[in-house]
This record gives sequence, structure tokens and C-alpha cells, in this order.
Amino acid sequence: MYRYVLKRLLMSLVVILVAAVLIFTIMNVVPGDPAAALLGDDATYEEILAKRQAMGLDGPFMVRLGQYLYKFFIKWDFGTSWFYGTPIINEVAVRLPRTVFISLINLFISLAVGIPVGIMAALKRGKWQDRGVLSLAMLFQAIPSFWLSMELILLFAVRLKWLPASGIGSWRHYILPIISGLLGGWCGNARTTRQSMLQVMRDDYITTARAKGLPEGRVIIHHMLPNALMPIITMVGGAIGGIVGGALVLERTFSIPGVGTYLLSAVNNRDYPVVETVTILLAAVNALSMLLVDLTYGFVDPRIKAQYVSSTNKGRRAVKSAKS
Repeated sequence: MYRYVLKRLLMSLVVILVAAVLIFTIMNVVPGDPAAALLGDDATYEEILAKRQAMGLDGPFMVRLGQYLYKFFIKWDFGTSWFYGTPIINEVAVRLPRTVFISLINLFISLAVGIPVGIMAALKRGKWQDRGVLSLAMLFQAIPSFWLSMELILLFAVRLKWLPASGIGSWRHYILPIISGLLGGWCGNARTTRQSMLQVMRDDYITTARAKGLPEGRVIIHHMLPNALMPIITMVGGAIGGIVGGALVLERTFSIPGVGTYLLSAVNNRDYPVVETVTILLAAVNALSMLLVDLTYGFVDPRIKAQYVSSTNKGRRAVKSAKS
């Protein structure tokens, strides 16, 4: 098992390295001059050239790429923002907890609501409960998140004046962003759980368990749910991997200074070091989340764990045979 984990970690490092090369290349081929954008329209040609030299944009592409990879992966130097003039790692360290907090709270509550609702809809297939869940899920998924956020601000912040409309401070500032993400987040969990449960319910071992006289609750918890978890685990892994991108709309709407707004501001200001660093961070989070998903598969499904063990044993036998 540990060999499989080591292999996946090495693959994750390759993915992160490729992402770093791609984003650096993209940032250097897009139209526009970041030096001219920073200096403004009144800057002279000589000032722009001097600024490009100070920003390290005057060298050959391959040389700059090598220097960037060396600084990032060897020296762990994540650079300084061209627009703000502050170390990027400091800004990310301050902003990331806000983004993670909102995204994880939304994820946990969505799972706590969506999974039971999806199980109930599957057990009541074709009845009014099932139709009601599907209708609500389709309705909330069809509503744009930014529109829903604005309506919540108008209702609870402007008219009722119960909650603040934007910014950060007390815990009350996070209520509207969490509600906005939650209303659309539970829908996907409920529909995925329902579909997965319906597929499991048709299997022969479920009929056998019921024929043995097992209580329905035990059949659901100990037989149906463990085998229906695979699509749910995949969905959770994708949600964790997209933790920054998913909070971008909420951060923008509610003026929350998180990583998402930091990235969007960097794109608009052509702040290449920030875009590159945050993108590599996203690639790392996605790679690690997929690794966790694969490992969780092994713990949930003994058949997958047996495949890991058998592949490890085959590798050991091949090494022994090569030595002999």
C-alpha cells in the first residue's frame, strides 16, 4: 500500500510541475505588457523598458522559466506581487483560511443535508417525496449563484438589516455566503446519492439481506450505503479540489478578501507572480485531493484495497525474481 501512495505522490509532483510550466508559458504569451499596465498610459518607452528589466521580463523565455522553477521548487521563493508589492506567501497565508472556512462549511453542511435527503428520495422512488426532492434540486441548481447571493443581500442586509452585506469581521459576516453556497450545494449531493442508492438497491445481495429478515435500517446503513459511497467520495474529492474556484463568486459578491478574489484581481492587473503561485497551489490541492479519494476507495471497498495489495505483492515478486 505504501508503494502505491509513494507512486501517486510522485505522479502528483509531476502534475504540479507540468502545471507550473503551463501557467508560466500562458502568462508569457497572452497579449499585453504588465510593465505598461502597471506604469499607466503616461509612461514613456524608456520607463517601460526599465520596468520590464526590473520585473525580470527582458530575458529569454527558457532562461526565465528555469529561474522561475528553480526559485519556486528549490528555494521555495514564491515571489512578490507586482501590483501590491507584498510577498505572495504572506497574502495567501492570510486569505486562504477565509476561503477554506467558507468552502468547508458549505461542503460539510451540504453533505449532512444532501446524503440523507438523497437516501430518502431513493427509498421513496416515484412518490411525492422523491418528486419534491428532484424538483427542489433542479430549481436550486438552475438559479445562478450570484443572483441568489444578491437576493439574499437585498432581503437580509438591506431590508431586514439582520446581517452585514459584505466584508469580514464577526461570524455574522459569513452567514450569507454560507447560505448562498449551501442552497445550491446540497442539490448535487442529493441527486448523486439518490442515483447511487438506486443502482445498489437493484443488486442481488440487497434482496438476500432482506430475505434473511435483517432490519431495513441495517440493510441501508451496512449494505446499501457503503457500496453507494463511491460516486459520493468522488464528488467530495472534486469539491475539495475546487475549493478556491468554488468560493470565487461568493468572495466577489460579498467582498470577502480570500484567495479567489486575490487571483481574480491578479488576472485583471496582469500580476503574473500571483497568478502563477495561486494556480500551482490549486494544482497541488487538486492532486492531493485525488490521492485522498483513491486512498478512501481502498478503505471503503475491500476489493480495491485488495488490488493495491496484489499489485504491491507482484512488484515484490518481480524484484525478487530479478535479483535471483
